[in-house]
Amino acid sequence: MPSFAARRCARAIAFIAVLATVCSAASAAFPEKPVRLVVPFAPGGGTDLIARTLGAEMAKDLGQPVIVDNKPGAGTIIGTDNVAKSAPDGYSVVVASFAHAVNPALQAKLPYGSNKAFAPVILIGRGPNVLVVPAASPYKTVADVMAAAKASPDKLTYASQGAGTSAHLAGELFANLAKVRLTHVPYRGAGPALTDLMGGQVDMMFATAAAVSTFIDNGKLRVLGVTTAEPSAAFKNVPPIAVTVPGYRVESWYGLYAPAATPAAVIDRLNAAARKAARSPEFVRKLEHEGLMVNAGPAAELDTYVQAEEKRWAQIVKQNNIHPD
Repeated sequence: MPSFAARRCARAIAFIAVLATVCSAASAAFPEKPVRLVVPFAPGGGTDLIARTLGAEMAKDLGQPVIVDNKPGAGTIIGTDNVAKSAPDGYSVVVASFAHAVNPALQAKLPYGSNKAFAPVILIGRGPNVLVVPAASPYKTVADVMAAAKASPDKLTYASQGAGTSAHLAGELFANLAKVRLTHVPYRGAGPALTDLMGGQVDMMFATAAAVSTFIDNGKLRVLGVTTAEPSAAFKNVPPIAVTVPGYRVESWYGLYAPAATPAAVIDRLNAAARKAARSPEFVRKLEHEGLMVNAGPAAELDTYVQAEEKRWAQIVKQNNIHPD
């Protein structure tokens, strides 16, 4: 007769086998209900636009609704933490952006610990930010902004969609490299920030292209420069800020993360749906004029890219003594 220890071991092995079978079956059936895309910003910004466009296309492939859930606040940490602590079943996914790679360097302690709290799904794409001012602004060039900032330190204000976001760090890097002093005004998303910018409550914004291209097209905002080192095909005749401020470079990006321990088969299903969505004519049509370069590759691509961004911005944050507001 087998020993007690042997019987316990056999039962444990049997339980693990049953659990693996159940998980495999659940993964194969995924999704059986709506998938939630958490956007850690208020509605109306570039990340929100990308999430809604991508989600609508993903739903066609998944056969289930993809619902955008806006959870703004704390420089994306509130929404990101919500997904980190959700069940690892693929039904909660965060739309990550620039702040996801920068927050580890800006925040002494994150509620979800680190990037190990997530499983990468896909790097959707990358694109420029653009320095924009209201149509009635007296500033016509980046040099005009620099001259005004040097003449009146701390007087010029720039909006962002929250501390630690690309619009915030783009402004901080500009101030440091141009040797000027600006006042940062953070909001809980690009939507309210742009409302105040167009209303004249703030002077400028280093906004994501996805958030402001419509307002540039309709003449409500004037674009002075792009934050990428090279010119952007989407903004013809707009020079890189680096022409005036040597060494300046900021890039926005968008990706999807699921909670850590999400089954690989579920990650693969989400990746396939998101890859198809990002390459769909509807997604490309809505975003091509914003300079977004679609990546839409394997899940590991996101992990590799974000690790490099974390390392780069950790150095920039330290060198420039940048702090969250």
